[in-house]
Amino acid sequence: MVYILLGTGFEEAEALVPADLLRRAGIETALVGVDGMTVTGGHGIQVAADLSLADVDLERAKMLLLPGGLGGVEVIQNSIPALGLIQGAYDRGIWLSAICAAPTILAGMGLLDRRKAVCYPGMEDEMGSSVVERGARVVVDGHIVTAQAAGSAFPFGLKLIEVLAGAPAAQAVAQAVHYHG
Repeated sequence: MVYILLGTGFEEAEALVPADLLRRAGIETALVGVDGMTVTGGHGIQVAADLSLADVDLERAKMLLLPGGLGGVEVIQNSIPALGLIQGAYDRGIWLSAICAAPTILAGMGLLDRRKAVCYPGMEDEMGSSVVERGARVVVDGHIVTAQAAGSAFPFGLKLIEVLAGAPAAQAVAQAVHYHG
């Protein structure tokens, strides 16, 4: 199961494009409401969460996905249960993925120390001791995938499929949606 954490103000494209692509690949994916079961994104789109944060089961988790959007990032940063879930996933070797402003959550927790990563341009100073790959769209280091911004949502989602189900699965989804990035 891929759990996508949604806090009020999340960047819709960074959550919903990967969710769509993962589901097309047959990878079980759930939208998780951090601060409610109906979560409003940064552009006013309301999304019905599949689960609450309390319903997340790390025994079933293959990956946690943290979308950006400054409001959503702040909600996650201020949620002790969400941070505990992220730390628990990291400690178990479960894949972590974060896009745009969300890699700063992982950096703030020390999970990106000395790892290659990317974030929203201009937020590099908030990346702690990570090795920021400026200009990269998607970076994988260990069991952590980071991506640059909303414009990277498709390559990010496809990379998540690749790490979870293999390159042929990612290529099949890319062909099915006519993505030629």
